[in-house]
Amino acid sequence: VNNAKNGGYESGLSNWTCTAGSGTTVSSPVHGGSAALKGTPAGQDNAQCTQAVAVKPNSTYTLSAWLQGGYAYLGVTGTGTTDVSTWTPDSASWKQLSTTFTTGASTTSVTVYTHGWYGQAPYYADDLSVFGPDGGGGGDPAPTIPAAPTGLTVSSTTSSSVSLSWNTVSGATGYNVYQAGTKVQSTTGTSATVSSLAASTSYSFQVTATNAAGESAKSTAVTGTTTASSGGGGGSLPKHAVTGYWQNFNNGATVQKISAVQSQYDIIAVAFADATTTPGAVTFNLDSAGLG
Repeated sequence: VNNAKNGGYESGLSNWTCTAGSGTTVSSPVHGGSAALKGTPAGQDNAQCTQAVAVKPNSTYTLSAWLQGGYAYLGVTGTGTTDVSTWTPDSASWKQLSTTFTTGASTTSVTVYTHGWYGQAPYYADDLSVFGPDGGGGGDPAPTIPAAPTGLTVSSTTSSSVSLSWNTVSGATGYNVYQAGTKVQSTTGTSATVSSLAASTSYSFQVTATNAAGESAKSTAVTGTTTASSGGGGGSLPKHAVTGYWQNFNNGATVQKISAVQSQYDIIAVAFADATTTPGAVTFNLDSAGLG
């Protein structure tokens, strides 16, 4: 079970104690739900927020949380064995930290904490949990598998990519994107761009929601069609092609009439050439009069 209380900070700072008023809850950014912890280090204060968690002696627990922002630490003290911690440097997006600890023979309570670093930017924490044997102190209910995402739409396309967006799913901590039934991407947000696609081709997409309990059913499928490739052709050359040019000088070449070109040639390209001062060289100039 999850022995931590209010690990998603949906009830403000209930069950949490933060040093020097350094902690508060915010509505953005959040990893899950509608709230997250913001800890702001100042001077000699590292914005530590703690919670006492009931545990069983001689038991193993997993401490986990999602963090973002400045230097952020996650740890536990009072285990009766080896206290542990983990940390992450500045992160512009949510990052999950996790560590395990074992309680001593007489340990019935530990203190879990998050904190930043002196003089650094604020950090954010969300969805903290202490999973293991029930310590008897109550805690947040274990997560349930989220519902399938709704509102999946194609927001934009290019010749090689399709961008998707969908509605937020309550209780989800991440999403998987499927192309024709195969997972091609995972994200914590509600949008994604699938790349490396062929031009002028239709693709089917679905999305699932995930959390610690598992993965939802797939959403209703949508179809995204890439646009045509622009410029540079991109296709293979025809099997038969002939090129030639008209010139304003006599180079001794045999004259080839267009009407005499055999029918198996797929394309005929012609141009007008001018002689240059370099023997054997010709130049071609773009006639832009009809380009508009």
